[in-house]
Amino acid sequence: MIKSDIDLIEGLLKRDPKAQQTMLDRFGRDVFAQVVRLIPVVENAEEVYQDVFIKVFSNIGKFNSERSSLKTWISRIAYNEAISFLRKKSTPMIYFEDYDGEALSDEEVDETFGQANKETVQLIRAALKHLPPEERALITMFYYEEMSLKDIAFVTESLPTTIASKLSRTRKKLCRIIKMLQS
Repeated sequence: MIKSDIDLIEGLLKRDPKAQQTMLDRFGRDVFAQVVRLIPVVENAEEVYQDVFIKVFSNIGKFNSERSSLKTWISRIAYNEAISFLRKKSTPMIYFEDYDGEALSDEEVDETFGQANKETVQLIRAALKHLPPEERALITMFYYEEMSLKDIAFVTESLPTTIASKLSRTRKKLCRIIKMLQS
């Protein structure tokens, strides 16, 4: 762990307002981006964002640098808070369901995602709205936040191999949604 993180954690343990502000400055933007990708209503995302940092400040003593980086630990709290918020709200949503229709090859999926142009990015954003929150979180952590499978597994309290297979299934589902949106 780097010296600045050690100093930051020591300050947070002492409830130093400067350390709290440094934490918000250093990680706030990434946390808000993570939360708003899962909770698209900005007012709700802001509420969850605040809850995340309240939890971070009150639980900093539980951070273990041997298990994860500080950023990954905060991401785990943000993920859990966002998913808990969505479960409490439990507004009925209709998602594109998995089906056993035509199987897509990995090459077809790579081809769909491989063309990084404006239209593809817009289609992916539109398709993400049709995924359940857990799958949407998986895609955003892997592609938008560029987290490793190990870090995503830590955040979601899972195994890297499980994350890899969920990611593969979710990519195929997204590909089918994109094809449906294009037709």
